[in-house]
Amino acid sequence: MNKTITSIAYLLLLIAASFAQDKQNVPPKPPGIVIDYAPASGRQYLGSPSLAALPNGEYVASHDFFGPGSTKSKTVVFASGDKGKTWQKRADIEGQWWSNLFLHKGALYILGTSKEHGFVVIRRSTDGGKTWTEPKDSHSGLLLGDGEYHCAPVPILIHNGRIWRGMEDAMGGTKWGERYRSFMMSAPIEADLLNAANWTFSNRVARNPEWLGGKFGGWLEGNAVATPEGKVVNMLRADYKVGTEKAAIINISADGKEASFDPASGFIDFPGGCKKFLIRWDAKARQYWALSNYVPEQHRNANPERTRNTLALLASRDLRNWEVRTILLHHPDMQKHGFQYPDWLIEGNDLIAVVRTAFDDAADGAHNQHDANYTTFHRWKNFRKLTMKDSAMK
Repeated sequence: MNKTITSIAYLLLLIAASFAQDKQNVPPKPPGIVIDYAPASGRQYLGSPSLAALPNGEYVASHDFFGPGSTKSKTVVFASGDKGKTWQKRADIEGQWWSNLFLHKGALYILGTSKEHGFVVIRRSTDGGKTWTEPKDSHSGLLLGDGEYHCAPVPILIHNGRIWRGMEDAMGGTKWGERYRSFMMSAPIEADLLNAANWTFSNRVARNPEWLGGKFGGWLEGNAVATPEGKVVNMLRADYKVGTEKAAIINISADGKEASFDPASGFIDFPGGCKKFLIRWDAKARQYWALSNYVPEQHRNANPERTRNTLALLASRDLRNWEVRTILLHHPDMQKHGFQYPDWLIEGNDLIAVVRTAFDDAADGAHNQHDANYTTFHRWKNFRKLTMKDSAMK
């Protein structure tokens, strides 16, 4: 009897020890709620996260795929009916890339390119992202079909009776950065957005390699923003890796036809400006907020363009002077961890966001900090009250 009890007890100890060992080997989950995941071994990485909130309370999120295992022309759409706690796949969209979701006049839209450096295309959905129009011609969503274009999920601005969105063409050269020429596209808010004739496109502004002491590599992924004076500007990520990170502000005429840049005043200091950031105006707080990959002091000896392990909440009253309010996400490792390309919305007192996340998994983790293996959803409650005392970086 005693031998039997001893054997059972020993077996239970072995099971407990095995369970404890397995638990120790389970990698930590990424912060937030996982919307989608792709292991690095597939060489297909998750990019361009975007987020929209529907009138019925549903959230809709999207992302595309990049990397050698992808077609570089596909976006997937997910939806959540429980405020982001769970997500279900809703649609695959072939021929849509680098795109952002937005709600306009009760319909859901997605705007971007048809593939890597493809045409500019827009689609509309009237069933919450389940089915989409097809951009077959200039009357059905093919807005620019004359060359190569580039963008990212960037803000849609409604201002002075028009809808505005930043864009770049990729015909200013052959190398990343230098090839991108910035412009603004806009349309009357009452217009059929699928009809290319309703859109106005500004002139394209190329970078000058002599700017910023000859260290300026280019600009891209611009934010359409209205200034405190009511003017529209395009605020872009600046490829500048020396010293304090910068952003560039291109002025846009009231009719949307002219874009102009003054290098003497157009470059500003911007925490995280070397990577994609997203800016929105908050009418309640009467200020601008941005999410960016700010580089903490202890990481400033590395390449700022690939330092993406910290996601910060920034604030500004005038678009030119920015402060870091708090650190929302952080991991001490810079090589295989990244919280990047955030798209976000204000919902009451909360900030909700989708993030392109490189993090540990049950395999070998992310390929690197840039090549994300997750798309994640996040909610920060009472975000306006957050300070550095609430920082995720301890």
